Amino acid sequence: MPIYYLIPMAVCLLLSAYFSATETAFSSLNKTKLKALIEKGNKRAKTTLALAENYDKLLSTILIGNNVVNIAMASLGTLLFVAIYGDIGATVSTAVVTVVVLIFGEITPKSIAKDYPERFAMFATPFVKLLTVLLTPFTLLFGAWQKLIGKMFGGGEDDKMSQEELLLLLDEVQQDGAIDESEGELLRNAVEFGDLEAQDILTHRVDLEAVELGATKEEIAEKFAETRYSRLLVYEETIDKIVGILHLKDFYEKDGITEKPLAEIMTPPVFIHQTEKVDDLLQLLQSSKSHVAIVVDEYGGTLGIVTMEDILEELVGEIWDEHDEVAEPFRTLEDGAVEVDCSVSLDDFCDFFEVQSDSESVSLGGWIMERLDRIPDEGDSFVYENLTVTVIQVDEHRVESVRVVAEPKEETEE
Repeated sequence: MPIYYLIPMAVCLLLSAYFSATETAFSSLNKTKLKALIEKGNKRAKTTLALAENYDKLLSTILIGNNVVNIAMASLGTLLFVAIYGDIGATVSTAVVTVVVLIFGEITPKSIAKDYPERFAMFATPFVKLLTVLLTPFTLLFGAWQKLIGKMFGGGEDDKMSQEELLLLLDEVQQDGAIDESEGELLRNAVEFGDLEAQDILTHRVDLEAVELGATKEEIAEKFAETRYSRLLVYEETIDKIVGILHLKDFYEKDGITEKPLAEIMTPPVFIHQTEKVDDLLQLLQSSKSHVAIVVDEYGGTLGIVTMEDILEELVGEIWDEHDEVAEPFRTLEDGAVEVDCSVSLDDFCDFFEVQSDSESVSLGGWIMERLDRIPDEGDSFVYENLTVTVIQVDEHRVESVRVVAEPKEETEE
């Protein structure tokens, strides 16, 4: 019995397991973890990362090695089983070698490598690096062939991660426990930050606090005391003609109210269009050393303002100071209905009641006017999906609050 075939077959099986595990390890490893090890002075991690960065060449090397040892093992197995079983030896060899390679050369090593990808990749690095050098002529040939095939079948498309994919990745990372809920929310806000426009976060003109250029110092002082704001808009004739921003510290000096004319102490305003991207607006405010931007519409009229605080709140959430009045936008009433402040965004409203809307309105108030197709009056009501929405407060043609009754969705579907 030709037992001497078993030793080279065992060597081929070990090499097959090595190549299979190496392929899985390098395809699954976390490059960030390797970079962290490199910063700690791990030289092996640096070599491993260099191989991972050139993954196409590495993969060609692994596939060449894996196929060579698998073919060699199949050939040796055929010789062994033909010598033992004669004519049926080839069939027996095919069955036995396939099962052995599948279990010990593929499934088992890949399972181990997937659980410890960085550790196994660093273990496999020295030998696979040597093979990469020795098989360079073959990998260059296969690399050229790969590029040719890619051009023939329309390869080379942009494979960068989309925003949707990145958000899904953040959800998976949060579910795995790598980051907590607050960190996940901060990262999601940062990812979605670039999609926001000035019109999405502005304070509308009807809520602005401003003083006229010809106002007396007493009137301005009273406005500062009433609003408790540190800045006031200054307009000439109408709110559509903003001429400056007045800061509290410029209006009051150590001896009291300044004697300087209002035109001398106010700062020039920064004007932006309503479609200005918020990330561009942040850079503009930083470069102009301003905290307020005036948002204008397509006719040049004042649509509202965006402050530095508004922008930061889109990243870190609501920022409160000691003068802010804490108001709950959703307040559950005794009968189970919910009173909703119509200044909330339509997205927040839909998230709270778990409904969908394809409206282009930003605020809840705008959506209600869209649904009623007119200026609402108190008592107006409509049904949307499983919600009954009733207007309960209107101020100067603007919806202030509504009462929402949500029926169970099961009953609605029935």
